[in-house]
Amino acid sequence: MRLSIAANHGRIAGYAMRAPVPFTSPPFPVVASPLIRDDVPIGAIPAASWNALAGSQPFLSHAFLCALHETEVAAPVTGWSPRYLTAWRDGALIGALPMYSKAHSYGEYVFDWGWADAYRRHGRRYYPKWVVAVPFTPVPGPRALAPDEATRRALLERAMERVHDGGHSSLHILFPTPQEAAEGQAMGMIRRTGLQFHWTNPGYRDFADFLAAFSHDKRKKVKQDRRRVAEAGVTFERIRGPAMTSRDWDFFYRRYEQTYREHHSTPYLNLEFFERIGAALARNILFVVGSRRGRRICAALGLHDGETLWGRYWGTTEFVSGLHFEACYYQSIEFCIEQRLARFEGGAQGVHKLSRGLLPVETHSLHAIGDHDFAAAIADFCARERVDIRHAAGELEASAPFRKQGT
Repeated sequence: MRLSIAANHGRIAGYAMRAPVPFTSPPFPVVASPLIRDDVPIGAIPAASWNALAGSQPFLSHAFLCALHETEVAAPVTGWSPRYLTAWRDGALIGALPMYSKAHSYGEYVFDWGWADAYRRHGRRYYPKWVVAVPFTPVPGPRALAPDEATRRALLERAMERVHDGGHSSLHILFPTPQEAAEGQAMGMIRRTGLQFHWTNPGYRDFADFLAAFSHDKRKKVKQDRRRVAEAGVTFERIRGPAMTSRDWDFFYRRYEQTYREHHSTPYLNLEFFERIGAALARNILFVVGSRRGRRICAALGLHDGETLWGRYWGTTEFVSGLHFEACYYQSIEFCIEQRLARFEGGAQGVHKLSRGLLPVETHSLHAIGDHDFAAAIADFCARERVDIRHAAGELEASAPFRKQGT
């Protein structure tokens, strides 16, 4: 996105000024406001108290977030400075907001590099900014962890106040639930949408039953993918977390690291982090490993709860046609069918997932921008982007691999 400020006219060239200004919110009746603190790190909160708010999603668990911090993959040294907001009543934890002061935009998957560049070109500072997110994890889910709207609102209001004080340019809440997105928008935050691809299970008996729902040509394509892998001599094993060994984790991490290196990037996560979640969240882990002639050649790692499997990380030692689709999608979908899980979320981006049965789903983010001129421009940009996203989702839906009704 390109922004241009006409300095002497109090407006941004090329953008309408009709977008709502942030931080204007209607009054909300709160009978007894909770005590909001910003000086209680998650490590000082009992795991049971935190997890009672976080629910079943493993990425929000006390163990997952503590592992990120304590292995220093999401820590001040990497540009992620935790400053969690917590809500208390009568000494009990009743709400939390996993908030970070960020010195960059890496590891977020809601891209605002253009906004940062526009700030720089106009002599303004975009970093540090506040981010509410699960670091390095584009998984939609609750962000204001509280069962009631009043507590969620109190947490968000306190977070938005941090933008008023001028120390940070903005506040960004990444991948909240649709309900939270609506609540934040009602409070004056800018709502942005994106697309991911998710698979849903209406009750398939097996993978063949899933493919039976495809059109002939699309079904043939998936079968060809799987046949190429099988003809290349690759076989797969799905290993549950409790059965994983140090050898498994070492092999997985080397493949994960190699994938980043091949894309001329640095891995966000380290082996110690994976070993930590392997010990603490073993029951939530699925490890898929592919072998040929007795030698392991690829690995994929996902996390799940009782309803959803999230595909997260993968790597391979060599190219085999169709290997990525088999290891990351087909094996995961088979697992979901076997375990009767309702959803498989395949991660960020990837139109290629559509032909494998994953359909477009809108994701959300919320943004409070301290500079009113930039806020108006960004609000207008996001409004236009939402229209484009909806058009794109409609076109993608029309290209879904499933048979049309009556055919």
